[in-house]
Amino acid sequence: MQGFPLPVGKPEGRSRKPDAGPARSPEASVLIPLPRQLLERTGHFTLTPDTALRLTPGTEPVADLLRATLAPATGLPLPASADGRISLVIDPALAGLGPEGYGLTVGSEAVLLRAATAAGLRHGVQTLRQLLPPAALGARPARGIAWRLPRVEITDRPRFSWRGALLDVARHFQPVAFVRRFVDLLALHKLNVLHLHLTDDQGWRMPVPAHPALTEVGGWRAESMVGRAGSGRFDGVPHGGHYTRRELTELVAYAAERGVTVVPEIELPGHTRALLAAYPHLGNDPGRRLPVWTEWGVCPNVLGPHDAALDVCRDVLAEVMDVFPAEHVHIGGDECPTTEWETSPAALARVRAEGLPGPAALRGWFLRDMARFLLDHGRTPVSWDEGEDGALPPEAVTMAWRSGAQTARAAARGHRVVATPWDRTYLDYPRSADPREPMGQDGVVPLEAIAGWDPAPAEAPHADAVLGTQAQLWTEFAPTPADVEYLAFPRLAALAEAAWSPAGAAPAHGARSLTTRLVRHGARLDALGVHHRAPRRPPAHQDNAPLT
Repeated sequence: MQGFPLPVGKPEGRSRKPDAGPARSPEASVLIPLPRQLLERTGHFTLTPDTALRLTPGTEPVADLLRATLAPATGLPLPASADGRISLVIDPALAGLGPEGYGLTVGSEAVLLRAATAAGLRHGVQTLRQLLPPAALGARPARGIAWRLPRVEITDRPRFSWRGALLDVARHFQPVAFVRRFVDLLALHKLNVLHLHLTDDQGWRMPVPAHPALTEVGGWRAESMVGRAGSGRFDGVPHGGHYTRRELTELVAYAAERGVTVVPEIELPGHTRALLAAYPHLGNDPGRRLPVWTEWGVCPNVLGPHDAALDVCRDVLAEVMDVFPAEHVHIGGDECPTTEWETSPAALARVRAEGLPGPAALRGWFLRDMARFLLDHGRTPVSWDEGEDGALPPEAVTMAWRSGAQTARAAARGHRVVATPWDRTYLDYPRSADPREPMGQDGVVPLEAIAGWDPAPAEAPHADAVLGTQAQLWTEFAPTPADVEYLAFPRLAALAEAAWSPAGAAPAHGARSLTTRLVRHGARLDALGVHHRAPRRPPAHQDNAPLT
């Protein structure tokens, strides 16, 4: 682009070995996710207190993000200047990079970061952060470090448009400060969706002014189960909390500045015990009083399929849409027992009135009503897949969680799909059978089950219907932010690569293998203060061996 300094330096050319030569920085080969095209050269660009940014229209918010993320550790002011040596460029002519792609050229005298959109430019900022020494990611000043970027040429864009992580704040309430930190960690790994699981049997975290008991009553439980579902043991400690509208709207804005969309989830019509504790008349036995559930597992109590329950759910979704501007709104839909409907006169009357084949069909009927409400208001409903043909309109997005095969089946029913098979994406399962691992669900989701996983193999039927993938962090066994981080990393970094990079892009051996990069990525997580256990590096001749 004319008028901007292009990176210049010695024309050494490309090295056959990416990490060869004493002057070569390791950071370029350790990028996660791996860029689509990465050319490394010897030499560096050094940032100093005099380094300035040259900006084109529309790039100032991205420049603010770069300054905000680098200033705590580096102290670099990075002012705007007409002759700045780091150029940030939004150029619509770069449409071939897609809405989130970017190009980055680092030379010895200048840096050029450009994209067709601000979203692409933000991803480029995260690449710049990873290219710097890991200490640049810290929250405190780091002294005596040369802030050098290795000379590289990168052309990059994501494979999937949906790349995210679910954070369950219903089972264990997480403070909004940690949710913001989690957003920062998603952005660093170029994940662009925070799926916020706001309600469940064990707690309601979403404020709804028209129905204050949802948080005043539904936001608190008397105690929590100790151990897995059915243990019969409890801790005797009250637990709860909820967010304010202001906290949520500010979270949405904070995430948007970092390229992350917050997708809210309100669980319906099952997983609603907290709602029923607040408003018992919405259940199948209006005279019964139930406390917020203190157990784990699948609660048998569900919403009654009557007009009062539908009206309150519409009120809740209207408030959700007012707070969260995201296109997608998740309405749950999973694990909905039908036992209460089978004996409820009101439920059986609804079955007859709607011409349904039986009580089990009330789940789909309920979800269809909520989905149409969202569609009528210009939003796209999302639900967990339970394998029912025709349960939701084709515009709805399905999250296929029960197995990888469900992804293709949901797509065959005409839905766009987010691939979320539990054995690849559920990070509440321990990463190994090591007895030193903290308690999780009964099973294992090891790192190697995620590393190299392809959410939508090209040869699979309906692969083009797959929007992407996301990790799930359910919090029955993760009461604190440190617990959540331990479950997430490094497995979430591996999933970020599966969501961004083309399948098979990473070699099995060498500096660019995912195995090697995950080990070395631990230094960045350390600098960020992330609670994690770095995988051990396998022998040099076994780069693709399981990480332990």
